[in-house]
Amino acid sequence: MNEINPIIIELLRKRGITDEADIQEYLSEKPQKTYNPFLLADMEAGVDLILSKIKDGEQICIYGDYDADGITAVSLLYQVLSELTEKLSYYIPSRFDEGYGLNTDAIQTIKKSGAGLIITVDCGSVSYEEVEYAKDIGMEMIVTDHHSITNRRADCILINPKRPDCPYPFKHLAGVGVAFKLAQALQQKSGLPKSVLTRVLDLVALGTIGDVVPLTNENRTMVKFGIRVVQSAMRPGLKRLLQCISLAPEKVSSENIAFAVVPHLNAAGRMKNAGVAAELLLSQNQEEIEHCVQTLIDSNRTRKTVQEQTYRQCIEVLEDERRKKVDTLKDADKSAENAILLYLPSAHEGITGIVAGKIREKYGRPTLIVTPSGESDTILKGTGRSVEKVNLYELLKNCEDLFLKFGGHAGACGFLMEKENLPVLRQRIEGKLTEMFEEDNTLFDLEQHIDMELSLSMITEEFAELIGLLEPFGSENPKPLFRVANTKASFVSRMGTEQQHARFTAEDGSGRIQCVLFHKAAEYMDLLLSGRRFNAVGTVEMQYWNGNRRIQMILSNIEK
Repeated sequence: MNEINPIIIELLRKRGITDEADIQEYLSEKPQKTYNPFLLADMEAGVDLILSKIKDGEQICIYGDYDADGITAVSLLYQVLSELTEKLSYYIPSRFDEGYGLNTDAIQTIKKSGAGLIITVDCGSVSYEEVEYAKDIGMEMIVTDHHSITNRRADCILINPKRPDCPYPFKHLAGVGVAFKLAQALQQKSGLPKSVLTRVLDLVALGTIGDVVPLTNENRTMVKFGIRVVQSAMRPGLKRLLQCISLAPEKVSSENIAFAVVPHLNAAGRMKNAGVAAELLLSQNQEEIEHCVQTLIDSNRTRKTVQEQTYRQCIEVLEDERRKKVDTLKDADKSAENAILLYLPSAHEGITGIVAGKIREKYGRPTLIVTPSGESDTILKGTGRSVEKVNLYELLKNCEDLFLKFGGHAGACGFLMEKENLPVLRQRIEGKLTEMFEEDNTLFDLEQHIDMELSLSMITEEFAELIGLLEPFGSENPKPLFRVANTKASFVSRMGTEQQHARFTAEDGSGRIQCVLFHKAAEYMDLLLSGRRFNAVGTVEMQYWNGNRRIQMILSNIEK
C-alpha cells in the first residue's frame, strides 16, 4: 500500500475503500471481483429450459425494455444465443403505444410468430397477470430483471438478484448485467468459447453506465473490461456511431458513454422505435449500419430540440405560479415548494423524464411531470426525478392505490394513473414531504461531497493522471470533487449558443488553471469580471484537442 499515492488512498477512503486487498482490486487493470452466475436463484432451471428449447428446435423470443439498458440486454442475449440457434427473434415494445414492461398484446403477437419461449430482459418481475396470460396460451416464460420486487412476483422462472430469496452477493446489477450472467451460465453449460462473452462486454458497459446503477463491486469489473472492448472498436455499428459523433474509440471513457453514446441509444426509444438501436448494435451490414446511425443522430437532434422547448415551457409555468404566490407566501414558507408536479397535456412523453431531471436540478425539489397516455385524456402517464435525500420510490409507494401501474427506484419513477386522482396525488405528496421537512429542515439542501481542498500548484498533469486511476466514474463512484479557495478570475469569456457558459483562468497565488462553468455564466459573470476572490469547486480533467493536452477544472459551483 506504501507504493500508492496518499492522495489516491485518501480519495478511496472517502469512498469506503480502506482494506489493502480492496484497494488493490479497485485500482487493478484486471479486476477479479465477479461471482458464479449459478448463485442467482432459478439460473440453473433457466439455462436448462433454454438449452432444451434449442435442442428441440423451438423459436425463442427475447423481450426487452426500450431504454439503453434494455436495448443492450436484448442485443447481448441475442448475440450469445445466436451462437446456439438460428430460431431467434427479439421484441422491444413501443414507449408510446405499449409502455414499459410486458403486455398481453405483445405476447399474443409473439405467440403468432411461432415462438414457444419468451425470455425477458430488464423487465417482468412483477408482471404476474401477463405471465399467467402467456402460460394460458401455451407460452413458457423466463424473466430476467433487476428491478425491486414489491408487488406480486411473476410465477415463472425468475432470475433477479433482488429476489428476497436470491443468495447472489451483489444486488445492483443492471438489466444487461443480469443478461450477461445468464450468458455466462449458458456459455459454461453449452461449452461455447469464452470469447463469446468477451465480445459482448462492450454492451454490458453501455447498459450498466446508461442505467446509472452503482459502478462498484462486480459492475466495476464488468464496465472496466467492457470499456476496453468499446475502445477496441470490435462492433461495427458502435464504431460507426462513435465516428459520427466525433469520439475516437481509443479515448472513450465512462463519461463519454454516459453523455454522448447512451443519449443516442435512448433517443431511438424516446422519439421513434428502440429497435433501430438494437439493429445498430447487432448488424454487420454497412448499409444497415449507416441507416441506423443516421436515424439515431436525427432522433437525438430532435430530442434535444423538443426537450429544450418543453423545459422552457415548464419554467414559464413555474415562474408564473411563483409570481402569483409571491404576495401571499413568506420566503421562509418552504412547504409551498416541497415538490413540483406539472401537468403538460401537449408534452412529448419521450423526453419528460429528462426534463423532470433538469427542473429538479434548477429548483432543488422532487419533480413529477404527467402527460396524457396515448389518445385518452382520462389516463395519465407520469415520470419523476428526485433529490438526494428524498427516496421517490418510497414516497410514491404511499400513493400506490392511486396508480394503475407503478415502478422505479430512489431517484426516479414512472406511473400510470386516472386523471381524476391527480389532485389527490398532489395533496398526498405535499403532505408527506411537509412531514419529512419538519423532521429534517436540510431535506432539500444541495449536498456537495467535496473530497479534498487543493491549491492550484497541486493540480499537475501527474495529479490528473492519478485521478484517472479511479475510473470508471459513475453512480457511487463520482469524479472527485475539489475546492480551491481564494481564487480570482482572468481572461473571462462566454460560450454557447446563448452565451450560457463561461470560460476563464483561475489564479490563487500558487498557480493557475483553465476553468469551465456550464449553464451559470449569467449568474456569476459580475463576480468573475470584478476581480473579487471566490472558492472554485469542481472536478479536474485532462483535455485533449488537436493532438495537444491541458488540465482544466469543470466547475460545479462558485462559492462567494
